[in-house]
Amino acid sequence: MQLRQDLQRVLDKGIRSLAVVLMHSYTFDGHEKHVGRIAREMGFQQVSLSSEVMPMVRLVPRGYTACADGYLTPHIKRYVKNFSAGFSGGLEKMKVLFMQSDGGLAPSEKFFGSRAILSGPAGGVVGFAMTTYNEQAKMPVIGFDMGGTSTDVSRYAGSYEHVFETTTAGVTIQAPQLDINTVAAGGGSMLFYRAGMFVIGPESAGAHPGPTCYRKGGPLCVTDANLCLGRLLPEYFPHIFGKTEDQPLDKDATVAAFHDLTIVVNKQSLEQKGREYVPKTPEEVAMGFIEVANEAMCRPIRALTQAKGHDTSRHVLACFGGAGGQHACSIARSLGMKQVFIHKYCGILSAYGMALADVVYETQEPCAHTYSADNFQYLDARLGELTQQCCEELQRQGFESENITTEPFLHLRYEKTDCALMCTAAKKPSGGTAMTHGDFLSSFLDRYQSEFGFTITNRCIIVDDIRVRGVGHSAVPLENNIMQADKPPQVEKVVEVFFIGGYRDANVYLLENLRNGHVIPGPALIIDKNSTVLVEPDCEAAITANGDVSITIGSGAHRIIGTELDDIQLSIFSHRFMSTAEQMGRILQRTAISTNIKERLDFSCAMFGPDGGLVANAPHIPIHLGAMQETVQFQIKNLGNGIQKGDVILSNHPSAGGSHLPDLTVITPVFYGDQPKPVFFVASRGHHADIGGITPGSMPPHSKFLSEEGAIFRSFKLVENGIFQEEAVTEALMAPGKIPRSSGTRNLQDNLSDLRAQVAANQKGIQLITELIDAYGLNVVQAYMAHIQANAELAVREMLKEIALKTRERTGKTLLYGEDYMDDGTKIALTVDINEHEGSAVVDFSGTGYEVYGNCNTPRAVTLSALIYCLRCMVGHDVPLNQGCLAPIKIVIPSGTILSPSAGAAVVGGNVLTSQRIVDVILKAFDTCAASQGCMNNVTFGDEDVGYYETVAGGAGAGPGWNGRSGVHSHCTNTRITDSEILERRYPAVVLSFQLNPGSGGNGEWKGGDGVIRELLFRKNLMLSVLTERRVFSPYGMNGGESGQRGLNLMLHADGRIVNLGSKTAIDVVPGDVFRLMTPGGGGYGPAADNQAQEKASTKRLPSFALRGSVLDYTRKQESA
Repeated sequence: MQLRQDLQRVLDKGIRSLAVVLMHSYTFDGHEKHVGRIAREMGFQQVSLSSEVMPMVRLVPRGYTACADGYLTPHIKRYVKNFSAGFSGGLEKMKVLFMQSDGGLAPSEKFFGSRAILSGPAGGVVGFAMTTYNEQAKMPVIGFDMGGTSTDVSRYAGSYEHVFETTTAGVTIQAPQLDINTVAAGGGSMLFYRAGMFVIGPESAGAHPGPTCYRKGGPLCVTDANLCLGRLLPEYFPHIFGKTEDQPLDKDATVAAFHDLTIVVNKQSLEQKGREYVPKTPEEVAMGFIEVANEAMCRPIRALTQAKGHDTSRHVLACFGGAGGQHACSIARSLGMKQVFIHKYCGILSAYGMALADVVYETQEPCAHTYSADNFQYLDARLGELTQQCCEELQRQGFESENITTEPFLHLRYEKTDCALMCTAAKKPSGGTAMTHGDFLSSFLDRYQSEFGFTITNRCIIVDDIRVRGVGHSAVPLENNIMQADKPPQVEKVVEVFFIGGYRDANVYLLENLRNGHVIPGPALIIDKNSTVLVEPDCEAAITANGDVSITIGSGAHRIIGTELDDIQLSIFSHRFMSTAEQMGRILQRTAISTNIKERLDFSCAMFGPDGGLVANAPHIPIHLGAMQETVQFQIKNLGNGIQKGDVILSNHPSAGGSHLPDLTVITPVFYGDQPKPVFFVASRGHHADIGGITPGSMPPHSKFLSEEGAIFRSFKLVENGIFQEEAVTEALMAPGKIPRSSGTRNLQDNLSDLRAQVAANQKGIQLITELIDAYGLNVVQAYMAHIQANAELAVREMLKEIALKTRERTGKTLLYGEDYMDDGTKIALTVDINEHEGSAVVDFSGTGYEVYGNCNTPRAVTLSALIYCLRCMVGHDVPLNQGCLAPIKIVIPSGTILSPSAGAAVVGGNVLTSQRIVDVILKAFDTCAASQGCMNNVTFGDEDVGYYETVAGGAGAGPGWNGRSGVHSHCTNTRITDSEILERRYPAVVLSFQLNPGSGGNGEWKGGDGVIRELLFRKNLMLSVLTERRVFSPYGMNGGESGQRGLNLMLHADGRIVNLGSKTAIDVVPGDVFRLMTPGGGGYGPAADNQAQEKASTKRLPSFALRGSVLDYTRKQESA
């Protein structure tokens, strides 16, 4: 009765499409089907059941998928109906097929919204896979699809690479999809000159208004840069531009816009560099943007290949899309590739790929068996049943049995891990690991070894899902050969094209007039109806038998880069330095063994100058931002000449730049040539799940001394003279066991494996830095290290001057102040004195309370991380993360305070709690926004057999122009919580409730975000630990906004008692006890009476392209560690 009433309220709102997701429906779908029957009876026209759309474990992505399906499927059905109505007879007797995200075709009645999201790009993948990959050579192919509004990257090596969960436009979809990564905004990427750097996107001009040359008042974009340089010829474009859509491309407007931008570039550069600066021409500025755009697109391509253990250079680059051909040679050269392949239909390859694709039908069901001989009979039976279903469906669609193939898959993972791989059977079965359907174990082990660099012995392998992919093969012929060349290629005209160094004459050819065997040396332009291909100098294009373009990439002219500052090279080196840190992270993730590093990606990697100053830190974990600089500089000061080639240093002590003890930092010096001292340093910091101490997990809620929190390393040589010191580090990790009530590490092998992985990650960094030095020279690389640090300093100085100006206008002075209190009454005080002329500031924490007899003491490095995080937020745009950010700032942290405790003080709570309060105080002093929840809400439960840890979201603070987000992590953490179905399946607890707490955010002109309510029911005797803040003092509102509600921790005992647990506690629970966590809301901003003005005041943001694919999912996962 209640269900019908709830559904009727939805119907009364005019909603006719419904998505249904119930807990654990992937394995028991009866309740969802019952809800579906009732909904259809009541008049819902579209009902998407999550158990039918994609029966895979994990409630949230399955629910998102059902929602996407429920929203999109009615639109698709409406489109198909209207499309069919346009034909005589409505296509009743015709077979109409649609491309799915997995690269297969489906008839209209089997085509659903959740399977259609990437159907367009999927056609391109099929197109380049079918036309570029050579079965004999077996050289893998990188697909590079650059259009006007997006750039997609994918890979093919004889079989399609699928992912089964990915995020598009913020929506996580569980469905088979080709692994297509959107990495840039394509030709529509907007061009900016910010703080002395050339910046590409992420904002996009899209198709409307489009680039400047589209005659609709659009901004300068990548397409404009190519047009300005002569790489696009307006006379070969159709007249479809302007408001009347009958005008040619407007090159004059583009050139004029670049002339105006060049004036700005030269003016700012002259002010920064003085008389030595040589002004740039508009062409040099445009060329600079092209160089930076190419390097920006190379970064994710490296990430895509190296994440899975592949060498980027050992690929063919298949370029397609309207804009791909203009960048193909440069990108291939940057990636070390020797060959580019451009199909004759490259401008419409996605459409061509659809014509080549096969019809696909898949069946899948969940499973929870182990992969063992005892279960082979069951697994074979289920695969046989699913195979039969596929064959019967494809036969109903008109395919003969000889044109149908099926492929069985098992979704396998190691027990107690989350990293599952969808595996087909190995081609060569081996021994007792093979089922009737093949040897899936060997396939799993081979893939795991390839992608992660190791396998886990003596660990059960779980089958999460059973899947069969059926394919009905089409008989579409590929292509016909074109005529053999019998004379030189016809040159249409000769034009001037700008390259590095100036203009060069380039021949122009029409692809339709070229024949098999024609060879075209660069520079040249090959033009087709839908695309333009640029053959760069030192490259050579050959026309194939099918009429395609195969380009051999030369090494290019050697270019000498000087040590003097060049804006373009500054942007390129910024990408190269950041790419080094990112690739180190990829190696660490691949080779680590623990869940924390491999799956939660709780780590950061960075490179440092010879003085230990930060050069580049991939922005992974907010609390790690800039913190490792303190650690590296401590080692330089402490060890001095004791740092030798072949040494690797391990450190985690708070007084040595550590954050908290579980974060182990591994530092490796980079020696080059005959240089006697390190020329750079590289470091990786990873969170180890246990390093000993008084509680499992090394995060005790009641620790009073550092020694209670685990093993301590100050300047420990993990590797000495190239030898890994396993015996010594093992002894150090077990040392906490000598302290009463404490234990040594409870997971020694994971510690050792992860430390080796960190050493390997650093070695990758050394290799990349050495290659950079080999290419440019040590003096140039170190010079640009300094230039990039100076650029970050410039950005922060400009921000401080702007803040000083606004502060003086508002208060008549440039002195800022903020304070707040911890739940135990300890004050955090901050005074900021800004010099408005120099753009510098003194950040003084004098007045902050004393060190506490608890674990909320905070190492200096954490305070620096919080400050850098706030500065980056307030700058308003991306700036390089390095020591330059702090150069204009003098930091005063009095010793003996909670922010600079003694060497033996407990600090585990400082990293996860006090850090949030520091951020609130900084943002309060700068009058930036209201307080967020100021807490990470750390919850741990377990016993001797099981342990679980989570941090829980709350409300974010509002600010001038925005409402605070509800139910999110903010500032120093962005952890992704364990899915409720996974939690209940693996741990002795039930999630009774997990919902927003309406009204807990502070009211105001802009409202604070709401906190959440989370209830856990325990099913056995356990120990519950709670480490929280903001249970006493509310998150403050700002400028008349109201405070958010405080948090509350309650225990609802099985006997009926309700007990307030306070901020921090450890308590024994019994079956039937319920823990209710109510997290704080965010503060409001501005007087509440003015909140009607929000729509008018809200600022309009420029659109940006939507990232997607496995590279994005890796990044999101790392950012949520």
